[in-house]
Amino acid sequence: MKKLLLSFATVALVVASAAGSSTRVTLFEKSYIGGEELKPGDYKVEVNGDKATIRNGKPVVEATVKSETGSEKFPATSVRYANADGKYKVQEIRIGGTKTTLVFSGDATAMGSK
Repeated sequence: MKKLLLSFATVALVVASAAGSSTRVTLFEKSYIGGEELKPGDYKVEVNGDKATIRNGKPVVEATVKSETGSEKFPATSVRYANADGKYKVQEIRIGGTKTTLVFSGDATAMGSK
């Protein structure tokens, strides 16, 4: 079986919010976080401790996340994927204009109404 192939694609556009613990991102492809599907569209990513809530009007996914600070600012927001079984699994979101990388683990929970 092939190992996960990493593809680095700049597929996101961010508008920083005043709170600083949240950001907006646009996903252009169907993406997965911890096995939960995110359809293409605009999302707000809110980070509280080691949890990230990804919402598109309503909460969609809650995932375990680790925030890391690099040495240089990112010129644009980008999403780093692992491509497995033809699925784009989000590994990291690098927030443009900051030194912050959000690193996602495999844990996620679907949220919202059924």
